[in-house]
Amino acid sequence: MAVNRTKLNLGNLKTIIMESGVWEHLDELRKRLTWAVIGLIITVVISFVFAQQILEILAQPAGGLDALQAIQVTETISAFMRISLISGVILALPWILYQLLAFVMPGLEDNEKRWIYFGIPAVTVLFLSGVAFTYYIMLPTAIPVLLTFMGVQTVPQVSDYVNFVTGLMFWVGVAFQTPVVAFILAKLKIIRSTDLSKQWRFAIVGIALAAAVITPTGDPINMGLLMIPLTALYGLSIFLTWLARRNEDE
Repeated sequence: MAVNRTKLNLGNLKTIIMESGVWEHLDELRKRLTWAVIGLIITVVISFVFAQQILEILAQPAGGLDALQAIQVTETISAFMRISLISGVILALPWILYQLLAFVMPGLEDNEKRWIYFGIPAVTVLFLSGVAFTYYIMLPTAIPVLLTFMGVQTVPQVSDYVNFVTGLMFWVGVAFQTPVVAFILAKLKIIRSTDLSKQWRFAIVGIALAAAVITPTGDPINMGLLMIPLTALYGLSIFLTWLARRNEDE
């Protein structure tokens, strides 16, 4: 009797879920995540084909691929796979964002959907800008200092160098998402532009701490190089939060 009652309760629970629409939402989420994973697999495979060329590009700040060395037997394979995965994630970023945001689009109004279409390329452009800033500005300044610190000539290992470069690019790219995060928080009515503008002193301190953590060398030059775009992005965040709530009385 207890077993039958349990089956009956589970059947009723499933009926309630289906009637409330939750089951359909979960099924739609599953489909969106599946398409996102499929897109990621495709971009990782494409990146795998060009991983050697990508590694040669990443090695340029250190003096080229010949300036790197491998000690462990599987070291080059590990670096090769990491490059394929990171590059695949970057390439698939717009597609993954679209699938996740498409899940919530049916519940949004037309004006809110317009901001979604704006947000996908904005996130992509900001992330790629952070990656480009790291490669063209930070690495050419930081790598020579790291390789000759204290007068000791360092020959970087392939795995360590790839982990260091890709990790730095990723976190700087994430840091460049500040305006998008601020805009979303403003749309959710959590922050206002006046809140950000009044707290600019604390923001500068926070930016300095973030730059100190992200910057590999920790010297004032590299910290300053990173603080400049982060400060500009904070100013952009103030404008976007105002734009998100411009129709409200502040």
